[in-house]
Amino acid sequence: MKFIFRAKNREGEIREGTIEAANSDAALNIVQKNGLFPLSIIEEKATDSISKTFLKYYEKVTAKELVIFFRQLAILIEARVPILISLTAINEQTNNKYFNRVISEMVRNVEDGMPFSNAMEKHRDVFSNLTVSIIRAGETSGNLKKAVEYVADNIERNYNLSSRIRSALIYPAVIMVVFFIIGFLAVTFILPKLSTMIRDLKADVPWYTAMVMWVGDFMSSYWWAVLLIIFGIIAGFYYYLRSDDGSKEFDQIKIKIPIIGKIFQNVYITRFTENLAVLLGGGIPIIRALTVVSSVIGNSVYQDIILKTAEEVKNGGNMSTVLGRYPLIPPMVTHMVKIGEDSGQLESVLNHIATFYENETETMTKNLSTLIEPVLMIVIGFGVGFMAFSILMPIYNIAGQL
Repeated sequence: MKFIFRAKNREGEIREGTIEAANSDAALNIVQKNGLFPLSIIEEKATDSISKTFLKYYEKVTAKELVIFFRQLAILIEARVPILISLTAINEQTNNKYFNRVISEMVRNVEDGMPFSNAMEKHRDVFSNLTVSIIRAGETSGNLKKAVEYVADNIERNYNLSSRIRSALIYPAVIMVVFFIIGFLAVTFILPKLSTMIRDLKADVPWYTAMVMWVGDFMSSYWWAVLLIIFGIIAGFYYYLRSDDGSKEFDQIKIKIPIIGKIFQNVYITRFTENLAVLLGGGIPIIRALTVVSSVIGNSVYQDIILKTAEEVKNGGNMSTVLGRYPLIPPMVTHMVKIGEDSGQLESVLNHIATFYENETETMTKNLSTLIEPVLMIVIGFGVGFMAFSILMPIYNIAGQL
């Protein structure tokens, strides 16, 4: 159970926070063991937990909000503002209600003596393993400002990288959805009327026209069933992707799709090299850095490769040895990593690889946008042309014979 406590420390300052315990007596003992004098301990109501879950679902913390949070925090730390005052000031400017709650809990935890990185670690849905690891390394080295800036830069680059992919794919997706909706309405409500007109003329029609007329009649009677089936397929596909097996299978499909798959591969290579360089620059040991990077790469196939790389390094091997075994890792990456390992400049080499593949991704997404537009026009034109040829041509032929 969770309990909300209010207590005083030895200096008489008020402390508030949330603790987990089996009962109220156990919660009281925990508070006293931390050198606090309890004023009140109240069990957290289920409605509070439900409210927080509701906010978490509908007000997710975006990458943009995280970048702003860490940018502001870096400025305040540079101005030598204490971390508690910094977090409180940032919280007052945050509009996201769920993020407000998260920062408030972090403030209470830091007030109770918990390190900033540990307070962040309690909110895994907001702060990734990568972020927590960089901040913890900054606290250990005494350079928290640099660590915060690292995090802000890293989140911003990852956000920009993902945005390029979304921007390239969202246009064709919207066009195809609109085309499908218009086509569905035309086949359901307009096509049956044209079919009735052709039947009233009692003329022979070719097989493709008869097929289109049959589709129109079927949709006119059972459009609701077709709609239910479509929504059922979409829902089933969505829930399958949310499952472990479905997610892993989709990860494999993404990197095998022609053209788009290559873009995804470049994105994952960029994330891998860039995030690893950031962690190594923060002083995190390479095995720990590889393990953390594997959890934020965003693809189970590459995650397995990175974890096997970590195991190889743990046993005294080299990163390049494992990376060279997989076709998904370009030979250039393997050779450059090998050079970085031999020269002791692995961090610098990883940054160069990340920059190269980030530029490659940007170029490919621009080319993809240019290529998709004429392809969409051809697909839409073929669909409209087939409908017109199948239905309107027989009508024109019959009208010409009268």
